[in-house]
Amino acid sequence: MLRHITSRGTSHTTSPAILLFALAIFTVPAEAQNKACALATPDELKSLLGAAVSGLKNDSGLGDVAICQGQTPSVTVMLRLAKRSGGATPSDAAAKGIEKAKQAGFQVEVKTFGPITCSTLIPPAKLAQYGYNTTCSVSKNGQVAAIEIGAKQQKDMVSIDKLHPLAEKIAQRF
Repeated sequence: MLRHITSRGTSHTTSPAILLFALAIFTVPAEAQNKACALATPDELKSLLGAAVSGLKNDSGLGDVAICQGQTPSVTVMLRLAKRSGGATPSDAAAKGIEKAKQAGFQVEVKTFGPITCSTLIPPAKLAQYGYNTTCSVSKNGQVAAIEIGAKQQKDMVSIDKLHPLAEKIAQRF
């Protein structure tokens, strides 16, 4: 039993079971809000990347964005699930981002597969510290889900053709 004094100076005893129950009630909703890690299984990621993804965990995200991150020795993995905001469509936003990347000197490849858009970004030599990126995203039912694979070296990049099948599975999970 835990004894505590209220602001009125009276003493109350609280069972540890009640405290654990209260803690569970207040932590479950936050955990349930972040479903990004459920977009891809550890086995699917290992099959894609050839190595187990360590540290795969939910991050707090920002607002209506749930983020799940992990890494292998050569790449980082980010899964995102977000509520689509009003205004520009995802394809408009992607087009603007691609244009900015091209203006900065990145080599950009984009492929679409129905509702799925995948892209790769290869930096110019002067921006090599930003790394190499392959992303696939899908928008449906007012949400956008994405998987992003970042690599420090070009040899470790995941191709669009290799990432796309997992994006197809992700599209069915939200």
